[in-house]
Amino acid sequence: MRGLDMLLYGCRIPRARAGEMSMQQTSNELEALLRGLPADLASRVRSLDGLDGLLEIVMDLGRLPEARFAGREDTLRQHEITAEDIAYVISHIGQFGGDNRAGIERTLHRISALRNRAGKVVGLTLRVGRAVYGTVDIIRDIVESGRSILLLGRPGVGKTTMLREVARVLADEFGKRVVVVDTSNEIAGDGDIPHPGIGRARRMQVPTPSLQHAVMIEAVENHMPEVVVIDEIGTEQEAAAARTIAERGVQLIATAHGNTLENLMLNPTLTDLVGGIQTVTLSDEEARRRGTQKSVLERKAPPTFQVLVEIQAYQRVAMYHDVAQTVDAILLGMPVSPQIRERGIDGEIAETTQEPSRAPADAVERRSTPRTGFGDGERQTIKVYPFGVSWNRVEEAARGLGMPIAVVREPEDADVVVTLKNYYRRKTPRLRNAESAGIPIYIARSNSTNQIASALASVAELRRAPEDHALDEAREAIEQVVNGQKDEVELAPQNAYIRRLQHELAERASLSSRSTGHEPVRRVQIYR
Repeated sequence: MRGLDMLLYGCRIPRARAGEMSMQQTSNELEALLRGLPADLASRVRSLDGLDGLLEIVMDLGRLPEARFAGREDTLRQHEITAEDIAYVISHIGQFGGDNRAGIERTLHRISALRNRAGKVVGLTLRVGRAVYGTVDIIRDIVESGRSILLLGRPGVGKTTMLREVARVLADEFGKRVVVVDTSNEIAGDGDIPHPGIGRARRMQVPTPSLQHAVMIEAVENHMPEVVVIDEIGTEQEAAAARTIAERGVQLIATAHGNTLENLMLNPTLTDLVGGIQTVTLSDEEARRRGTQKSVLERKAPPTFQVLVEIQAYQRVAMYHDVAQTVDAILLGMPVSPQIRERGIDGEIAETTQEPSRAPADAVERRSTPRTGFGDGERQTIKVYPFGVSWNRVEEAARGLGMPIAVVREPEDADVVVTLKNYYRRKTPRLRNAESAGIPIYIARSNSTNQIASALASVAELRRAPEDHALDEAREAIEQVVNGQKDEVELAPQNAYIRRLQHELAERASLSSRSTGHEPVRRVQIYR
């Protein structure tokens, strides 16, 4: 594959546009990274095939050094890395920040440190950074609209790359006042002079990751931006600062931890970015007026971001053009259909609509079978990582709720993390890593069984599909008719999909049912 194609990670765009960043500039930046390596390692790297596809160089004390490419790894020499090798690299790069990251001035390379318990560096990951042009085209119309955009995606899928080009396009092509809040200098590179990849956009560096929220507010108050660009919103304080910025009429373009919108909704730390979720108990009259159950999930506030983009691959995204409407639909159990955009081999962008997210047909039988609680086989076991919380009390609380859980020993293996407020405030590495991986963190007020049970109940309530409430109501109605307590029971209004499930339940119980009324208040009646 030709060097330019590798540089663009397979992105088929016109060479004239890609030419904004010359091959000479790319070569110079890679050479700046290689000059920071011991001479024998640098020489070996230069001799490798397909150097334009180099992703990272890994140097761990007492192990053989490796160069990693997409799909392959090359050993750089046959004797192990020494403390002198690591010290040599450290002496040729910038200083490490509070997040154990450093860089090389006027490049996008990122050097991350592994430390032992005494704080000594025992490993380095030298990640090759490149400015890739053309990635913003797939969402260009949304960027131009002036709406605030949140980018989601797994690590390494290209969120920061797209964010960098968004900053450049808005600053250079549209002449907007753009300020980049660069927490780890990953967007605009290390050093005091920003990398040309952000164009005329201005960059504010963050002294330590814990101060990112303060720098976000400072950017708005001191520099009058029209657009603020932020990488990795990960704490409640940063989420609150993002809301403050959006409420001041500033366009906000940011990334956050999490792969999908549903994942973000389940994350109590970041759910405010999409409006937040709360459980509301309605009066009988209000529930009847709305045509819902008494206990419902609702969005608390307008979302901070109007548009959400899930980056599924380098050339494929799923877009939700109205976050408020989408979140409301998910909470109501209605089907959601994001717009899919994908760049083809010819460089053209194709738009399709994804099939509505809904349980597959073969899951209806499983969802429709009677159950007594969370302990039934149909309930998926939730993997819980307790941090600073008694494992025995977590298991005891789960048994009391009838909730199937499995306690795991590592946060990366968990579906949720349960911890205490004082531990969460300290932001230990394990909790930071869990947040970075998009794992929801639930906070118990104390290490008592009751408080832990309350946290687990929140997990269960958010994970419970809205149709489960409707099916529970149908089962109760069936029981009342079968036992002769009532001749006929009228259920709350539901959409057509849920009504079909309710009809199936009645049929299995050898009862009759019919739908009455008009949308959106059409409902099922169950009778003998």
